[in-house]
Amino acid sequence: MRFASLGSGSEGNALLVEAQSGATTTRVLLDCGFSAKEVERRLTRLGASVEGLDAIVVTHEHSDHIGSALTLARKWSIPLYMSWGTARAVGADEADVDLQVLWGDEAVAIGDLSVLPYTVPHDAREPLQYVFSNGASRLGVLTDVGTSTPHISSVLSGCDALVLECNHDVRMLAGSRYPQSLKARIGGNHGHLNNDAAADILASLDRSHLRHLVAAHLSQQNNLPELAQAAMAGVLGAAPTEVVVASQAEGFAWLSL
Repeated sequence: MRFASLGSGSEGNALLVEAQSGATTTRVLLDCGFSAKEVERRLTRLGASVEGLDAIVVTHEHSDHIGSALTLARKWSIPLYMSWGTARAVGADEADVDLQVLWGDEAVAIGDLSVLPYTVPHDAREPLQYVFSNGASRLGVLTDVGTSTPHISSVLSGCDALVLECNHDVRMLAGSRYPQSLKARIGGNHGHLNNDAAADILASLDRSHLRHLVAAHLSQQNNLPELAQAAMAGVLGAAPTEVVVASQAEGFAWLSL
């Protein structure tokens, strides 16, 4: 199994997960928060294509995650997976797409991948995050979440790779020019994780199998890559450069498990 990011941040998010079994390859796109043209361009950069996708899986309805998901699913007849709340919020329940409704803690098989949705606190209709497995390795994804829960720690413990939100630095957000209402939303329990909160989640996990850690969904205004890396590295007891940062412009290149 391997995974790569098309881009990560408030301007768009998409993560490509791939599993191989013999001569078959399964490719799933997690979120599709760019225009259709931009998704195609970024997939090409990774040596992939829209027509090669087996599914598009969506976390929630915010534009930097849903993006062109319905457009591409309709054009290329790609199955579209999301919660019922997300489907209702974006009109997927009435669209001409192959909608597959997901429920928290009920895993589904997509080709050679097992996809486990789990519920998280975020200001969306019915947000889900996911753990992907090929039977040998597990990739946990946690972005767009305001605070942790015991269930989140349980689900993500023992993963071989993690993509973990490090949205903002507390001091940078407090000193930003954002209106107070937006600061409260971002920093609230249904908003986004700051670096310290992300580090606390990481510290709560069983990390005995962890091989790759990605800091994701960084704010371009209220965070710095080196701050996120330092927070994560402090928990791992590793050099900050060992923590991969998912950028808005380039995401990150393939990581293999």
